[in-house]
Amino acid sequence: MGLSYTSSTPVFWDGAPDGNLVSAITAAMTDEELLGQVFFLGYHGTQPSQEILLFIRNRNLGGLKVFTRNVSSLPQITSDIRTMQEASQTTRFKIPMFVATDQEGGWVTHIRKGSSISGGNLSLGAGGVPHDAFLSGYYIGCELAAMGVNMNYAPNLDIYTNPRADAVGPRGFSQDPVQVGIFGAAYLQGMMKAGIIATGKHFPGHGDADKDSHGYLPEIQIDSGTLYERELFPYRMAIHEGLPAIMSAHIAFPSITGNRVPATLSKYFLVDVLREKLGFTGIVLTDDMEMNGVLMSGDSVAQACKKAMLAGNDMVLISHTPAEQEAAWQLLLRAMHTDREFHERVAASAARILALKLKTFRHDPANPDAPVFSFLPDPGAVEQKIPAPQAPDFFFQSLCRGITVIRDGRIPYKPAPGERVLIAAHYADFLNEGKKRYPSADSLYIPWSSRYEAIGEEISLVTGRVPAYDTVIFCLSSESSLDILLRLSASGKKIIVISALTPVYLRETPWVQTAIAVFGESRDAFMAGFSVLAGDFTPEGKLPVDFIKP
Repeated sequence: MGLSYTSSTPVFWDGAPDGNLVSAITAAMTDEELLGQVFFLGYHGTQPSQEILLFIRNRNLGGLKVFTRNVSSLPQITSDIRTMQEASQTTRFKIPMFVATDQEGGWVTHIRKGSSISGGNLSLGAGGVPHDAFLSGYYIGCELAAMGVNMNYAPNLDIYTNPRADAVGPRGFSQDPVQVGIFGAAYLQGMMKAGIIATGKHFPGHGDADKDSHGYLPEIQIDSGTLYERELFPYRMAIHEGLPAIMSAHIAFPSITGNRVPATLSKYFLVDVLREKLGFTGIVLTDDMEMNGVLMSGDSVAQACKKAMLAGNDMVLISHTPAEQEAAWQLLLRAMHTDREFHERVAASAARILALKLKTFRHDPANPDAPVFSFLPDPGAVEQKIPAPQAPDFFFQSLCRGITVIRDGRIPYKPAPGERVLIAAHYADFLNEGKKRYPSADSLYIPWSSRYEAIGEEISLVTGRVPAYDTVIFCLSSESSLDILLRLSASGKKIIVISALTPVYLRETPWVQTAIAVFGESRDAFMAGFSVLAGDFTPEGKLPVDFIKP
């Protein structure tokens, strides 16, 4: 984007070398303009809120997070992103924003309307083909680029070491650090080829945590040697491959630090380990600062944000509440005026952020083949670009490579004459694909419920129907569905399980003789799972965790 300038104010799109421009812009910035760059905010609604537009226009906002709640259609979200990026160009230095989302693939896919749905990371690990991870990152990246999303909170570099790590589960590639490192690096390279800023998470590693940091502060009891050789191994590989951004985690490691301070607020992890020991030079951003995991000490969101910046984060993510965003702004701005250390930290982070933005959005004469992100997307063309060419076929073939037969007691399964079959699941797509394969079977939809008391209602719904059938084909995907399945163990019926998401719950059901893991929860995953059950093909996936006995 070539522009001419009549003022002496340095502008993002100027033709000066990146290093010179970073120095010139940051030197010219006010405290408010420096501080705006370190804020990463979410908003509500399917159009830009007034609060977010004011942050962009008046406070030089650094980053914008897109959630499922912001998307009604691909043209709509693309148009909104364009509107907000155009607003960024009304600021003094015309600095575009990072626009990020969580598009890991599989379970965590925040923009689902019209975009490709993959089998997910655990499926990739089961398939065992690193090039599939590369293409997953590439195709997901191409689709994000078409919408104007320039940063992805992926790859997930957590090692799935703890079977009770529900927050990770199918989001992890494997329990093997080397496999996670190889697949994470491949995914990263694919995304970089598409021009997307990849963000490794959740540093230094969430995969051994038995609690979710949205609600709690998980504690991982390992020593520093284990941390370096296991949790940090994928980061060491990804940093070597040019990882540009890392998300810090609200997780404590008391055996290492001697306290319960989450890594997000720990100089030891973010400076001593990440910067000095691992040599990371990119940007560090927090996980959402409204999560309980970072607030357990009693700090307000604003107070925690100040601590996070002083600990070594470059950007603070505040995803949900405009009042919390405003309170953080006011407290941090006061600190900019009165706390020299804090001011220097913010200025250093703004320089690092600006350097990455220049690398992303401007042509680099030293690397002319590097992709340059077009920060103003075209809403009229987005539906022609998504799904990305060849992506649907690739994702289906990839998830088929990942399907794993865990117990093969009745494969292939063909009902005997007169055999009464019930297909039961929380997913309508599972029932529909099952009926296509076994048209004489009956189906039972089990409603999802967030109320604990409703689990009893779900159990009664299923157990009341089962006596009338000989065989039940059941979808296992969660603790609530496990509760139902356990009640069928004494039913005397033949039980066939197709496991969606993580197959870890099969640990509790050794009496199930037929079990297939499909890892995803999409129509394609269920169609492929029923194809395996019927004997159409023999999958070659190998379970990338050793939690489940065959």
